[in-house]
Amino acid sequence: MITNALFDFLRELKDNNNRDWFKSQKARYESEVVDPVTEFIENMAPRVAKISPHIIVDPRPNGGSRFRIYRDTRFSKDKSPYKTQVGCQFRHEAGKDAHAPGFYVHLAPGEVFFGGGVWGPEGDALRSIRQRIVDKPNEWEKATMALELRGDQLVRAPKGFDPEHPLIEDLRRKSFFSFQDADEALATSNDFESAVEKQFEKVAPLMGFIATSLGVNF
Repeated sequence: MITNALFDFLRELKDNNNRDWFKSQKARYESEVVDPVTEFIENMAPRVAKISPHIIVDPRPNGGSRFRIYRDTRFSKDKSPYKTQVGCQFRHEAGKDAHAPGFYVHLAPGEVFFGGGVWGPEGDALRSIRQRIVDKPNEWEKATMALELRGDQLVRAPKGFDPEHPLIEDLRRKSFFSFQDADEALATSNDFESAVEKQFEKVAPLMGFIATSLGVNF
């Protein structure tokens, strides 16, 4: 079970984001972060399978659903070596990276949220989603009617799409994702897994719409 120790560790890591400190605290990281998050992922596997058999829930500590804690600093001015949050992505079996459609859980001090969709699709994938919104407006509205979509939008209509289209606000989106905001109290409670499952079920119609747009099963 996720406990306050996970958030305490991340707070301390933010204040001591260097390799020497992390090395000295590696055992804490494993026991207070890796182990409970791995258990959480294991417990979510049957819950997610009920929603879609095409979403991968992988509890492996390395190469699984939990994102690595090591930051890619090659192109960043911030050279801090470690992330100060824990992210888990349960992505579609057809996807190979973080831009694939999937469910996501985010754990950080003062910042807990979870949901699903697709974040930052590129090129043909983005155009396919937008085109299906145009072709199937009623299905889109039904899939998103109970959701608040998050993410950046273009200032103008995307190339090739009518700027006067009644769904232009959605056509200008760069991502199609919906989160539920939560807190550390929920994340460390016995209700957390059920709350995450409930939100995943809520965003399942959006996920299905996206999957169909991309030509994959959901």
